Amino acid sequence: MAMSELPSFPQFKPIELEDYTIFAERLHAYRPETSEMTFTNFFVWRNHYNFQWSLYEEWIVVLGRENGGATYAMQPLGPGPRNEVVAMILSWLREEEKNPAPSMERVDARLAGEIAGSPGLSIEAIRDHFDYVYLKEDLTRLAGNKYRTKRNHINKLMRTHVFEYAPLEEKHLEACLDLQSKWCSMRRCDEDLSLLGEWEAIKEITANFTPLKLQGGVVMVEGRVEAFTVGELLNPDTAVIHIEKANPEIGELYTVINQQFAENGWEGILYINREQDLGLPGLREAKLSYQPHHMVEKFRITLA
Repeated sequence: MAMSELPSFPQFKPIELEDYTIFAERLHAYRPETSEMTFTNFFVWRNHYNFQWSLYEEWIVVLGRENGGATYAMQPLGPGPRNEVVAMILSWLREEEKNPAPSMERVDARLAGEIAGSPGLSIEAIRDHFDYVYLKEDLTRLAGNKYRTKRNHINKLMRTHVFEYAPLEEKHLEACLDLQSKWCSMRRCDEDLSLLGEWEAIKEITANFTPLKLQGGVVMVEGRVEAFTVGELLNPDTAVIHIEKANPEIGELYTVINQQFAENGWEGILYINREQDLGLPGLREAKLSYQPHHMVEKFRITLA
């Protein structure tokens, strides 16, 4: 994309696949730790969250709006310090977008530290958005008493089914969509806007798997794809898992696809970020059961 075609603040444009390079350059330099800070996340969720972006001096500014709600900002992507650009964006949202309570969402600890003590800005930790980060070795080996239940799940599947793991390739994508369609039918996605949004995001991931430079894995049971997962490098030390789906009728598959992707999908990394729980009790319990190494805190910034 030519520089003349880049949106200049306060002009915004929808996120498109052709924007990959300009995002990737800044993300590579920033080395993010929060799961939202990938081009894949912005792109595949762009319709659900109405993501649009603009350039303000050295920073990419992304705005979002969900289900007709008020417009909010994601953290500006670029070099620090960012306290002045944060204050500017929030003030602009209040004055130009007529949002009486503008906010910046999913902010990482780095930016929270940059603005700490800045007059006129308030910071609040949002536990429901904290990312769960695990040691790759722990998810691969599942060693010790704390992972006994996980090992039992894998052993049960080995006793009851013939299965194999394979890297996700283009030839598997249609079967992954079929599995997701079956999953959605069982979970009634059409009655839940969040699940419907995830379904659309998975369609985008499978349609753009190669240009987004993603990695994935599948578990095939008796020759059929019954589980799949997709992720990418978040920073040089960490992979992030965007999607993990399995046939709900074979409960052990989630443990197997998790362990197999950790073992086979990544080389040379220390950590795997498995994103947040959104405050959902069942999801929180499942993520805690894998014994996270640490949590990545996220914050909301508002005008004081």
